[in-house]
Amino acid sequence: MGNLTQLAQALVDLDEELVNKIVKEKIAAGEAPLDIIKECNEGMGKIGKLFEANEYYLSELIMSGEILKGVMNELEPLLANVEKEASTADVVVIGTVKDDIHDIGKNIVVTLLKGTGFDVIDLGVDVPAETFVKTIKETGARVLGLSALLNFTFPAMKEVVDQLAAAGLRDQVKVIIGGAPCNEEVRQFTGADYLAKDAATGVNICKEIFGKC
Repeated sequence: MGNLTQLAQALVDLDEELVNKIVKEKIAAGEAPLDIIKECNEGMGKIGKLFEANEYYLSELIMSGEILKGVMNELEPLLANVEKEASTADVVVIGTVKDDIHDIGKNIVVTLLKGTGFDVIDLGVDVPAETFVKTIKETGARVLGLSALLNFTFPAMKEVVDQLAAAGLRDQVKVIIGGAPCNEEVRQFTGADYLAKDAATGVNICKEIFGKC
């Protein structure tokens, strides 16, 4: 990652006042909301790396998420005006797996997906495998996003994939996993199709699956 923009760096520094000031200035200047979100994603990506390196801890992660929520609240009305790139058939189901209540990364992905026109079914946090499977079966969704921030919930991700297979649904849905501790080894362990290291990557994977790239 190269030099961060002023906005991204302010987010990394957890400077809420400066983040809000820059965002308001960008909105006033007519900057595209997705470009603002992209800068925030760069900052969140850096924060994720600091978290992985044990330089930032859960408190910093939570605080950055709260700052980002404020940014998203500012941008939400503008995102409604973004030209939609997806059809109503482009359904994505997403949730944080059982025994994990973290939703920062998931919420960022949900906001970005909605902003680019995807129909998102957000199941929330601490979601049991049965609920994921039931939702895929009822909606016919082609993409399932599984989020986790805690290492010990990796088996819960695997359980979702296994239950999809047991229900005869595995071939109809692409499974994406994401979260700070997830890596290629975890993807292979869970049997997921894709690994999203950040929110922007997750959105791009969805676009690829639906042929929107």
